[in-house]
Amino acid sequence: MSVLKLDRETGKGGPDFDQCVACGESTGLVSAARLHTVQVNIGLRCNLTCHHCHVNSSPRRKEEMDWRTMEAVLRLAGALDATTLDITGGAPEMHPRFREFVIAAREAGLGVIVRTNLTILLEPGHEETPGFLRDHGVELIASLPCYLEENVDKQRGDGVYGDSIEAIRRLNALGYGVEGGLPLHLVYNPGGPSLPPPQAGLEADYRKALFERFGIRFTGLYTITNVPIGRFRADLRRAHTLDTYLGRLKATFNPGTVGRLMCRHQISVAWDGILYDCDFNLALRLPAPGAQGRSVHEVDPAALLQRTIATGDHCFACTAGAGSSCGGSLV
Repeated sequence: MSVLKLDRETGKGGPDFDQCVACGESTGLVSAARLHTVQVNIGLRCNLTCHHCHVNSSPRRKEEMDWRTMEAVLRLAGALDATTLDITGGAPEMHPRFREFVIAAREAGLGVIVRTNLTILLEPGHEETPGFLRDHGVELIASLPCYLEENVDKQRGDGVYGDSIEAIRRLNALGYGVEGGLPLHLVYNPGGPSLPPPQAGLEADYRKALFERFGIRFTGLYTITNVPIGRFRADLRRAHTLDTYLGRLKATFNPGTVGRLMCRHQISVAWDGILYDCDFNLALRLPAPGAQGRSVHEVDPAALLQRTIATGDHCFACTAGAGSSCGGSLV
């Protein structure tokens, strides 16, 4: 059980993350388990500049993974006997070798997930991308942080909601979210410093609102807690609410989420090839201990299976309430 005793408003005086895990799980530090997913950030360029973006992507960013590193990522996935390649960014579709990378991954027998902001699919030069994704059986995880226009545009920019709805309509027309072999998951994240509501109930609200208003469908909804890093952390500091939010996350630590943490079952690779336990550690430049700051070109795959996860106070976001991961709530 959890033994947290701290000020719910500030989080001050409470234990750090590893202490919470030790008290709640009696297992000490978080350790890796079988790695079934390799997540790869292939570049930071994006057509949007979202307030909650933890990697600070924008149209101004130029960083992108080179092909040699992409090939090394696929070799690592094979060495780990991973089953899934999870491609993210930025807007990964903007990478000049995005399609080539997807094809190579599918030829290697990997299932492929692409995390899309939806609006990129309407941009000039990307009109054929939805059809390409369908043809190669790519699973889509798409950001739509609310079913209400005002909330989405406030978080992601004017007009983003309308473009996102149009993109989902086009995906539905291709079978995404409608046919079993073409999953389309939507992603909700709160607009501010609060925990997501229960995932199942919110999914029902999404389904009702989006179908009644637009006739669109989707496979499922993932609720993700905002991690206090990147732009979101900067916003919290400006609003003088960072300590309050951290206190809320710590006070709602749920030991039942620890065994299902995504960092235990996947490894993340940055655009420059450096390995991290998760996408959030990647944003913080907190390398995976088993990789010791090494790149995908030189790491020993066996060491990744024996590593202890690098943690910090930001990890409370993944273990608060029902938990949070790249695949939604954990319990």
